Amino acid sequence: MASNVYYKLPLQLSEMMEGKDAPTCDLGASISKNIELIIMTRFGEHRSDPTFGCEIWDLDFELIVSQGLWEKKLCNSILQSITSHENRLTSVDVSVMLTEIEKLNAIMKYPEIKKKVEIRLKAVVKKTGEGYNFTANLFLSPLSLD
Repeated sequence: MASNVYYKLPLQLSEMMEGKDAPTCDLGASISKNIELIIMTRFGEHRSDPTFGCEIWDLDFELIVSQGLWEKKLCNSILQSITSHENRLTSVDVSVMLTEIEKLNAIMKYPEIKKKVEIRLKAVVKKTGEGYNFTANLFLSPLSLD
């Protein structure tokens, strides 16, 4: 039987060591954090499951010869990982869009062109039958969240 308690990530171990309860969240927030973790984890980084993660780390510094092929590779990688590691969802559909944007470098105070990856996911939550939507915007080289 699945638990109805979902813990916020990252876990605050110092609070738990003091005897406090770990902060909780709702089902949707728990799924979103797990998807973020899948996207931001490099294959092989999770010692107990080398298949946890996605290919974005390998694609981050790859020379993009074909934008469509690059988007398809990342989309397939994310779809496969979410299908394997987020069993609370069904009917998962992932789309990836790569664009270039001008972003202000906060340290040097000058604009720079960055590659932005927008990841959109639509699915159905198995437990409730409700639709689920997730969007993440990432910047490449070095990889960072919007």
